[in-house]
Amino acid sequence: MTKSQDRMKSHTMELPRQIVVGEKNISEFGDFLHNLTKPKKVSLISGIHVKKILKEKIEKSLKSKKIQFVWHLSKDNLITSLNKIEKDVKKDHSDIVAGIGGGRSVDTAKMVSFNLDIPFVSVPTAASHDGMASPFVSVKTDKPHSIVASAPLGVFVDIDIIKKAPTRLLSSGCGDLIANIIAVKDWQLGHEKTGEYYGRYSADLALMSANIVMENSSKYAKKGLDARVIVEALISAGVASCIAGSSRPCSGAEHLFSHALDKIAPGKGLHGEKCGLGSILISKLQGQDWKKIVKTLKDLGAPTTAKQIGLTEDQIIDALVIAQDLRPERYTILKEVEMTERKAMNLAKSTKVI
Repeated sequence: MTKSQDRMKSHTMELPRQIVVGEKNISEFGDFLHNLTKPKKVSLISGIHVKKILKEKIEKSLKSKKIQFVWHLSKDNLITSLNKIEKDVKKDHSDIVAGIGGGRSVDTAKMVSFNLDIPFVSVPTAASHDGMASPFVSVKTDKPHSIVASAPLGVFVDIDIIKKAPTRLLSSGCGDLIANIIAVKDWQLGHEKTGEYYGRYSADLALMSANIVMENSSKYAKKGLDARVIVEALISAGVASCIAGSSRPCSGAEHLFSHALDKIAPGKGLHGEKCGLGSILISKLQGQDWKKIVKTLKDLGAPTTAKQIGLTEDQIIDALVIAQDLRPERYTILKEVEMTERKAMNLAKSTKVI
C-alpha cells in the first residue's frame, strides 16, 4: 500500500471498562466507583424523584469509601439547562461524573463528561432505551437526532430499581431493541450503495440483542418481561454502537421517523415506542416480516398504533415524509423511495399503524 487512500481509515472504539448488573446492589455503588478509578470526589446528576428515592443509600455507600459528592438536578434536556449543570460541575473539581436516572440524567452526564473531559459512569434506573451504555445523546438543539459524546467508563445497574419503574418503560426499551433489525438492514444498504464502513461484528451484536427479545416475546406475554435479560440486551446494543463508532447498528430509518415525530409532536410517546412504530412501517418498506414485529410488540406490551400514544394520522404521515431529510447524509431505505403523502398514508394504513 503506497498511496494514502489505499490505507484503511482509522476506527476508534470507546468501550465501558466495567459493567455491573446485580439486584438490590445500589449500596455497593461506592465500591464500584472505588474499584473503577478510586475517585476522591464525584458529581452526581439525577432528577429530583430519583434523588429522593436513592439519596440515602448512595450517600452512605460513597461515605463508606470516603468519596466526596455533590448532587446536581437535571430538569430537562434543553441545551441551556445542560450548560448550567456543566458550569456547576466544573466548579466541583470532581474526578468523575455519574448520571443516575432515566435517559435525561444519563445523557446530561455524558455531555458534561465529554465537554469537561472527565470520565462518567451510567447508573440507569429505567430501561426504556439503549442509551445506558452508548456514547450517543438526545439533546434538544437545532439537530433533531442524537449527537456523539462520551461512552461510559462504567455501567452500574440495580435490577430491583429497574423492576420498580413503570412496565411501560421496559416495553419501550424492547421497542428500541427491535429497531436494530431495521437499522442493520439500512446499514447494509448504505454500505452497498455508498461504500461506507460496515462492521459485521457490531451489526451481529445489535441483531442478537433484538433477536433475544423477538424469540422470547411469547413467553414474556404470559409471564411478564424479564428485566435482567432486557437490560443486558440494551447494554449490548449500546456496546455495539461503541464498537461501530457510530449509531449505525441501532439507528436507521425507524429512528429518523422517531426523531421526525419528536419535531412534529414533542412529548408524545416514549423514544422506544416511536421506534417500535417506525420499525413496523420501515420493515415493510424493506421487505422484512413486519407482521412478526407487530406480534412481538403486542406480546411485549408496546404500542403498535399511533392512537395508542396519542399521535394523529397526519403526524405519522408527515413524519414519514420528512424523516430522511433530517439526516440526508445517512443512507437508509427512505433514500430508495420517494416518500409522498399518498405513499406514507398507504404504508401506515396497510400496517394498521393508523
